[in-house]
Amino acid sequence: MPEYHAPLRDMRFVLHEVFAAGQLWARLPALAGTVDAETADAILEEAAKVTGELLAPLNRSGDEEGAHWDNGVVSTPAGFREAYATYIEGGWVGLAGNPAYGGLGMPKMLAVQFEEMLYSANTSFTLYSALTSGCCLALDAHASEELKQLYLPRLYSGEWAGTMCLTEAHAGSDLGLLRTRAEPQADGSYAISGSKIFITGGEQDLTANIVHLVLARLPDAPAGSKGISLFLVPKFLVGSDGALGARNSLSCGSLEHKMGIKASATCVMNFDGATGYLVGELHKGLAAMFTMMNYERLSIGIQGIGCAEASYQNAVAYARGRLQGRAPGGTQAPQKSADPLIVHPDVRRMLLTMKALTEGGRAFSTYVAQQLDLAKHAEDADERRRAEALVALLTPIAKAFFTDTGLESCIHGQQVFGGHGYIREWGQEQLVRDVRIAQIYEGTNGIQALDLLGRKVMANDGAALRLFAEEIRAFVDTPAAPRPFASELLSALERLESISTWLLEQAGKDPALVSAVAVEYLNLFGYVAYAYMWAHMAAVAQASRASNEAFYGAKLSTAQFYFSKLLPRIHSLDAVIRAGSAPLLELADDQF
Repeated sequence: MPEYHAPLRDMRFVLHEVFAAGQLWARLPALAGTVDAETADAILEEAAKVTGELLAPLNRSGDEEGAHWDNGVVSTPAGFREAYATYIEGGWVGLAGNPAYGGLGMPKMLAVQFEEMLYSANTSFTLYSALTSGCCLALDAHASEELKQLYLPRLYSGEWAGTMCLTEAHAGSDLGLLRTRAEPQADGSYAISGSKIFITGGEQDLTANIVHLVLARLPDAPAGSKGISLFLVPKFLVGSDGALGARNSLSCGSLEHKMGIKASATCVMNFDGATGYLVGELHKGLAAMFTMMNYERLSIGIQGIGCAEASYQNAVAYARGRLQGRAPGGTQAPQKSADPLIVHPDVRRMLLTMKALTEGGRAFSTYVAQQLDLAKHAEDADERRRAEALVALLTPIAKAFFTDTGLESCIHGQQVFGGHGYIREWGQEQLVRDVRIAQIYEGTNGIQALDLLGRKVMANDGAALRLFAEEIRAFVDTPAAPRPFASELLSALERLESISTWLLEQAGKDPALVSAVAVEYLNLFGYVAYAYMWAHMAAVAQASRASNEAFYGAKLSTAQFYFSKLLPRIHSLDAVIRAGSAPLLELADDQF
């Protein structure tokens, strides 16, 4: 059975050396005194034990057993209930939650490292608490004080769980089509009726109650997305003292039979006049739900990084031990019948691709989390606004690029194993199946690309992109910027700016252009963003190399691989974008 060991040294490198998190937290009043570098390290150490010793051993068995449905009752696989009880004893669900309602108030920069460990160890298990964390964010931002006092402490403790109920059979990405209804009641509540599909953790046996956030329409609501409201609908009704009452009028109609994440209960949920409570303002539910959605998008992006890290660890261990053939430059292990796989250039190509993309993603997720911490806690209003603009710009990249490259890395890891990668016992095929959904849910990656190019770049004439570009240029101009990586980063940035300008000029002439090239644009942007991260890491590695040649030398060698072997992908992406929409539209519909 494959094992998982959290990459603590690398996480500390990113958190403390690359982004100086302790210094940032010390200047943010809400975090100063709550967390410092020593506290963060202690939390990461404990998180590594929880994920490696408690959750990872349940990953394969949970996949093989799956979640069970029996006449509306859902059971999680053997060991999940006991593991969840231990998990919530540690307060892990509320790690980054609002302390006013029982959360621990830890910064997002720390939380993303923990999330990566969770997804590496056991994606299916992780999804139960990930949805709860997102539910808490939406309630904290938009619910009434009464609802927050009643629900948030029990959600942060893990005693109750949360879900997000958006999708309907006929309404996926286009939520304006949803039909679930909310009828106002005399007591101020609403009767919610309708069916939702693909609801993660919609029913399970881990918690005493489940809090559903449901998008629905009032009878007189405007058509389209502007007529959607958000409602809190508990599985069990809750008294004013928090005690559980009668079961609400809702049920799990079935579980989906899926390609992966089989231990995660993906439910069809039926609401039959269920009692619900308005969250936020009437007809503005989509905006409220997006508070949760944006959190989940970063979290699901990190699923890509986590699965890739697990696949990389497995693949490296296998490549070191599996003997196959002789190295092209001459025998490396003459005392053995063959050389280990790791000496072969093509195997090294796959391993280095995985390493460069995963470590680049880890740095970028921490960077986005840094912006989230600044947007939430910075005292200076301009600093908050700048961070908010960067979060809006970079979130679709984090979700889509992390998961696209996560699948690529998991496939590479499977390939390193050869035929054994296709066999269940080695764990690689499960990682491929589990990570695949991350490109689809929480907004498909195609939707993320449209959001990036259409809403975050084109709509404001590239203002947020200019903020990001200015930051990169400022870094390149510093004496510490690593050579020659800094000049290569600058060249890549100029290509991103050039293609962005071209798109701004051409979009008015071609209404299909943005939709036709958005995915390639997002990927190009992603590779440039990773180049910025690798330049940052290389700068630290160059300055510190003498103190630890093995660790920092490896960083510099991996940076060299990224800049010479992966960043050049932007040239082909640039060419595809400039080809425009015509090649996609010339074929008539009936010619497909």
